[in-house]
Amino acid sequence: MPAYVIGEVKILHRDQLGDYGKMVADAVKKFGGRYVARGAEPFVLEGGPAHNILMIEFPDVETAKAWYASPEYQAAKALRQGKTNLRLIVIEAG
Repeated sequence: MPAYVIGEVKILHRDQLGDYGKMVADAVKKFGGRYVARGAEPFVLEGGPAHNILMIEFPDVETAKAWYASPEYQAAKALRQGKTNLRLIVIEAG
C-alpha cells in the first residue's frame, strides 16, 4: 500500500544548502518515490502558521523508512542540518 512522507520545512539559510535538493531528489528516485508536492505554500484552514510543505509517495512504509535511513539521504540530511527546521512524518495510505 502506498506511503507518503510529509514534511513541513522552514528554510533558514537557503544560500548554504548547496546540492541538498538534488541529493534528496536522487535518493527519492532511487527508492521508487515521486514528489506529489514540493515547496508548496499551504493555505491554513485551522491552527497556527505553517511552513512550506512537501509530500513524497513511496511504494510502501518500509521503502519510505529505507529511503530515510539510506546513506544517500543521510548525507543530504547532514548537509541540511542547521540550515532548515524540518519535520517529516510517514503515513500509509488507507
